[in-house]
Amino acid sequence: MQSALGLTIAGLAIIFLTVAILIRGKVSPIVPMALIPAIGALILGYSFEELSDFFSDGLKSVMSVVVMFIFAIIFFGIMQDVGLFTPVIRALIRATRGNPVFITLGTAAIGVVAHLDGSGSTTFLLTIPALLPLYKAMHMSRYTLLTIVALAASVMNMVPWAGPVGRAGSVIAQDPHDIWIHLLPAQGIAMLGVFAVAAALGILELRRVRKRSAQQVSAGEDSASPVDIDVEKIATEFAENQRQQQAEIGLSFRSGRAVTVINIVLILAVLVVLLAGLLPPAPAFLIATTVAMLVNCQDKAAQTGVLHRHAPNALSMAGVIIAAAMFLGVLNGSGMLEEIALQLIAIMPEGVGQYLHIIVAFFGVPLDLLTSTDAYYFSVLPIVQETAGNFGVSGMGAAAALIVGNVIGTFVSPFSPALWLALGLAEGQMGHYLKRALPLVWAFSIVLVAICWGMGMFA
Repeated sequence: MQSALGLTIAGLAIIFLTVAILIRGKVSPIVPMALIPAIGALILGYSFEELSDFFSDGLKSVMSVVVMFIFAIIFFGIMQDVGLFTPVIRALIRATRGNPVFITLGTAAIGVVAHLDGSGSTTFLLTIPALLPLYKAMHMSRYTLLTIVALAASVMNMVPWAGPVGRAGSVIAQDPHDIWIHLLPAQGIAMLGVFAVAAALGILELRRVRKRSAQQVSAGEDSASPVDIDVEKIATEFAENQRQQQAEIGLSFRSGRAVTVINIVLILAVLVVLLAGLLPPAPAFLIATTVAMLVNCQDKAAQTGVLHRHAPNALSMAGVIIAAAMFLGVLNGSGMLEEIALQLIAIMPEGVGQYLHIIVAFFGVPLDLLTSTDAYYFSVLPIVQETAGNFGVSGMGAAAALIVGNVIGTFVSPFSPALWLALGLAEGQMGHYLKRALPLVWAFSIVLVAICWGMGMFA
């Protein structure tokens, strides 16, 4: 049996070393996610049998995401191969007049609506495959897309059927709906903040587009307005690139209006099934992929070719998620995460007891990098609630503070399987994403906590 201090030190060492390697981006994420926690567990004296149990427990938590990821990539890949999204993206390019600010604002709105079901995986599956081609066509950063969707989904995670509010409700013995009603002002302010951030990122992207255009044409276009961007040319180039890619695939796809209509109906059916909760995402995309192969591929060779074409990308990221099972399994199964949470609270001076929930809230985002969601709400919240309660702070106030401080960072944590899914869909890297998103998200969280504190929501 390991000591509490030993588990805390080991857990922090594993987390910091893993995150540091991920940020540097010098090796495949599979290496640190699997190797470092395995070595750490063995050094602590756990047996190979216990290590196997840790991995098995972690695998159970991510396996549905792995299956969903594989077949979602293949499904959307088929739709991309047959050019189904080309008219949509061309229409979006024209509708936004080639203005990155309009695109980022639209992305925020889509992210908010897509996360109404409270599922991060579903949100990323609905938004990123549809919007990524537009960002590529406009030469905008995929990390801007990821950051905006992640921030919008995090804000919507305050709904009562999402994980954080439900966990907090069970701890303070309050109905999640009541907690949500208490949080509504915070959620409204946060939504406005999401659109403000999206607009700011859009302005930065607009500058990049102008700079690129100026370099290609002449320095005299530095002062060009958004409408001076040749939207029609961009839309045409995108369509031409799509046709060229389809020609290079070399697979025999069916064509015609009937096939297009069936594909549209199939996508809509998948969305309805996901949003209505009729099926989990994994079997939904498995069935959708098989139907898509039957509808679009003329023969068995084409079906096999589709799998060969998209399987490398799908299996590559699936491998990362499976490696994350070792990371999560060791830290959870050994009790490291729980001890980290308890020690972080224990080292705080007694004089800050009445403000403990506020202090923890201000550090909610980095705590999400050090603890899992379960550890945060089931280990940290009870201690904070009990301590702050001695100074007259209500359970609702303590829970609201911790939710507001932490929920914004939901999708900047390597502990989130949905984030790995999003990175795979956007063809991004965890290290690059963390460097761009983490400071912004933490600053967003601090401002939101300060505003809500000033409004008296944490009393």
